[in-house]
Amino acid sequence: MNPSPTAERLYQLLPAVHRIRDAQQGGPLQALIAVLAREIEVLEEDLDQLLDDQFIETCADWVAPYIGDLIGYRPLHGVVPKVASPRAEVAHTIAFRRRKGTALMLEELAQDVSGWPAHAVEFFEQLATSQHMRHPRLHAPASADLRNTQALLRLDSAFNATTHLAEMRRPEAGSGRYNIPNIGIFLWRLLALRLTALPLQPDPLDANGRRWRVNPLGADIQLWRDAEPETDISQLARPANVPEALNIRLLSKELAQDYGPGLSLLLMRPPATPVSINEIRICDLRDMLDAGGNVVGWNHEADVFPGQIGLDPQRGRVLLGASADGPLLATFHYGQPSLIGGGEYPRLPSGADLSEQRSVSQGLAWQPQLDALRQGGRLKVQDSLRYAQTPTIQIDAVLTAGASGHQVVISADAGCRPLLAASGDMTLALGARAQLVLEGLVISGGALVLPLGADDEPRELILRDCTLVPGLTLNPDGTPAQAGQPSLRILHPFAKLRLERCICGPLQVVAGATVEAHDCIIDACAPHNTAFDGDGSGSAGAELTLQECTVIGKVHAQILRLVSNSILYARLGSAPLETWSHPVLAQRRQEGCVRFSYIPPGAITPRRHHCQPSAEQPNALPQFTSLRYGQPAYGQLRRASGKALLEGADDGSEMGVLHSLYQPQRESNLRLRLDEYLRFGLHAGLFYAS
Repeated sequence: MNPSPTAERLYQLLPAVHRIRDAQQGGPLQALIAVLAREIEVLEEDLDQLLDDQFIETCADWVAPYIGDLIGYRPLHGVVPKVASPRAEVAHTIAFRRRKGTALMLEELAQDVSGWPAHAVEFFEQLATSQHMRHPRLHAPASADLRNTQALLRLDSAFNATTHLAEMRRPEAGSGRYNIPNIGIFLWRLLALRLTALPLQPDPLDANGRRWRVNPLGADIQLWRDAEPETDISQLARPANVPEALNIRLLSKELAQDYGPGLSLLLMRPPATPVSINEIRICDLRDMLDAGGNVVGWNHEADVFPGQIGLDPQRGRVLLGASADGPLLATFHYGQPSLIGGGEYPRLPSGADLSEQRSVSQGLAWQPQLDALRQGGRLKVQDSLRYAQTPTIQIDAVLTAGASGHQVVISADAGCRPLLAASGDMTLALGARAQLVLEGLVISGGALVLPLGADDEPRELILRDCTLVPGLTLNPDGTPAQAGQPSLRILHPFAKLRLERCICGPLQVVAGATVEAHDCIIDACAPHNTAFDGDGSGSAGAELTLQECTVIGKVHAQILRLVSNSILYARLGSAPLETWSHPVLAQRRQEGCVRFSYIPPGAITPRRHHCQPSAEQPNALPQFTSLRYGQPAYGQLRRASGKALLEGADDGSEMGVLHSLYQPQRESNLRLRLDEYLRFGLHAGLFYAS
């Protein structure tokens, strides 16, 4: 292809006599040629683009839907990156149609369209049938092999290998499975999130130094598999390719698949020496109880000998054969529905532009660094360790007219999730016009307290991607130690609080202040506990704005400025101890709005718009998979909640903290594509494996 014409090239094509004369006259001809060259370049670029627009790989973004129309492509909700632009889907359409109805194609389609790990199952392959001698199906014996432990443990799961009798129900409703025309698409919605090189926490009831937990909060935790990417598209997904909870018996049979550097689970001796897989014994380390129901130890303590390490993946427990076999570090994965709260997941910490930059790591004290930032700056925590400290954060006041206040940012570094394990409440002494930003931290052991100041100047507290442990701390079995105790108390009436993608316990914020929460869980540990008020006694709290939030507990606010796409799950307690008259109460109801949200019966709120329960759905009630912080499906709505809540937001997504996942849109996208790519006579059902 000839190069694009340029002004210089066109000018050189002119006879030399004209160029000499043009140079003597100041170059007016050269200037004219330059103008013409620019227009020719635009025309040539347009011609090149017209050629590129004939192919889906090189066409402009606006052309992709038109090419899709030529082959009958139907657009989807653009909530998954792979379908946000139709280019890839249009490019795959012809190939998918050629493989229409095959399990490999359906599995790949489900992963691309939903954005979730998927596994396709042809249920007719798992039917117990009379076999012809000329075509034996050795992989499908009519009776179960009782010696095959793995197959029995995966019975009726996504990776079932045991044959069944035929079911007559259709799979579309999620009920029927094993029949000739049935196809199953299993989807994994929960994420496996990583924590790296954390010191084990001792069991408080152990005097021998043998019993430990991997959870830095000192509580039991279910360990998860980190999904291994599929390298061969000619094979269906295997258990190693999906994020799922680790099982004691299955892990004991397949330990090499999940244990080791770069895998789902690894124990190390400081500083970073991996514990050999030959030392690991997978055990059921549940509590052993005496006749009075008291914990006297763990199971298998007598069976794990010196030089061996017992590991229970279902509880996150580690049993040393002898105390000399420690100390240990653990790298593991835990389950969670979305990227909220503190975690090692990718984020961009703010405050990099501040002039004063300080850092802490390796368990060093925060207080000296914080004292040096009283006039602004950033403190960056550079690891995921546990810091047993109770610092005081103080920021100087600025009272000069027209001057802005000091900003202090305390953030976890990218890929880190530090735990600040306080021994009591932490004071946030923010001076006039000060701003404090906390990012990526997990805080336990005490509440954050912003005291009353001797002025009427504003100050601001911002929490992003933080966890203020509901119940302040966790008991060894994972239950909240102080259910209903506040995680944050603001006593200054001119303060402003903003929460973004946070998990926290109850809030006590005095009237006059303002609170905004986006994509958060505010958890009082029970719907009859107080989640939001002014002083803990039921008085009216601050002006409150909730967007895409789940609140568990009673709410009393001065003003509900806006409640949108949220769930307020509350109810009154039992008489005669209950002092509240309504589970949710707005003091001033002439201001504010509640829209597309669940509000409990008996609530007193401003005007409502498309809220539940409604006249059409009077019995609407949120049903949660789990309401205990630390469990994998914490805050996730169950399918039994019904469409009124699962599709009740203003954009058709679900109400509550998981609104931004757009799960109904993902499911509708997948059903639309399955209708298009299933062979005639086949029926497909969607089954959520997590």
